[in-house]
Amino acid sequence: MTNATLKNDTVTDRTRLAIQETLAGRGPRFSALLFVGPAVIASIAYMDPGNFATNIQAGARYGYALLWVVLIANAIAMLFQALSAKLGIVTRRNLAELCRDRLPKPLVYALWAISEFAAMATDLAEFIGGAVGLSLLLHIPMLIGMGIVALLTLAILHIERWGFRPLEMVIGAFVATIGLCYLVELVIAPVDWAAAGRGLVTPQLPDAAALTLAVGIVGATVMPHAIFLHSGLTSVRGAARDDRERRMLVRFSNIEVIVALTAAGLVNMAMVMMAASAFHAGHSDVAEIETAYATLTPILGPAAAAVFLTSLLASGISSSAVGTMAGQMVMQGFVGFKIPVLARRLITMVPAFVVVALGVNATDALVYSQVALSLALPAPMIAVVVFTSRRDIMGAFANSRLMQAAAVTGTVAILALNVVLILQTLGVPIPGLAAG
Repeated sequence: MTNATLKNDTVTDRTRLAIQETLAGRGPRFSALLFVGPAVIASIAYMDPGNFATNIQAGARYGYALLWVVLIANAIAMLFQALSAKLGIVTRRNLAELCRDRLPKPLVYALWAISEFAAMATDLAEFIGGAVGLSLLLHIPMLIGMGIVALLTLAILHIERWGFRPLEMVIGAFVATIGLCYLVELVIAPVDWAAAGRGLVTPQLPDAAALTLAVGIVGATVMPHAIFLHSGLTSVRGAARDDRERRMLVRFSNIEVIVALTAAGLVNMAMVMMAASAFHAGHSDVAEIETAYATLTPILGPAAAAVFLTSLLASGISSSAVGTMAGQMVMQGFVGFKIPVLARRLITMVPAFVVVALGVNATDALVYSQVALSLALPAPMIAVVVFTSRRDIMGAFANSRLMQAAAVTGTVAILALNVVLILQTLGVPIPGLAAG
């Protein structure tokens, strides 16, 4: 490639070329960095405003007691993001496309409906989170804040016209901002590290309300749209020419998933620990993001409140872009024909505006959107497990027995949580759980 050609190529073109060189064994130094991107984008889903809402409530009401839920949810998320990424690398298709091509039509329509519902619940959480942050910062109505977030979302997604690499860099900057903010919060907040350690390794549900919150944490952590999105991001990133190159891509992808989702998991744990240390002792009734922001200033000082608001804004804006991107990928994949880009994006955005216009409490909407996501979650999880276990689809990359057992166990755990939540909602007493 000549220098003149190089100057005319995009960042994405150069990344693709370097990936091909690496797969052929002629990669540059630090070639592993070329494969960073898909999991970083997907990790935003694990640090979105829905996490803020559920984690603040968990820490304020139950202290460190629900940290184990965050840990288990993050482990399940890591497994399923790795499977989704592998599916995209091996098949060069995203999960929605494979569902459309491989499943009976009635099941495809059912999965599409569930997935669209999940995409709308995702955008609800993310647009509301960003709007809350702007409302607190600029003292503007929520609806105006959501309009600003929508415009910023479209602006960020517009970067994609120059290729996947520039968009990954922008999203990566938001991820770094959120992580840095919560590192600062842990320095400021007086965390009881011994209690946090016990909360991580001691499963407990203090009462029935804790179960609802635990399901919300799972719904905020293991995200349906992220499972769909990750397969799409890896399917277009680098074309492997044989199984050796596919194996290399899968290995790099697994490393990226572990690093990116470990960072996301630590951020979620930091959210719970900050809320536990700041609110549990004397402000356990703190349940709303706005109240948490207002209460942080007298308890931990203005710096803690400012850092909290910065992280919320970064989370709301970036996760809105990623959620909308996933929504349009799901719709395009299931229907199989082109839909105008603006129409695809507006379909997932509009319900969030309707909820806010109706005056629904922002934090309540966030928490219940996460419960709704948890109820929608088994559909893509089951689809990923089925497709990645089939040798006619995955060839030599079909799940091993150990991987299949872990994936089935994770899916069953999510299904069991959902069944218990439904029974609780219907008023059926659940042994071992005190009333909330």
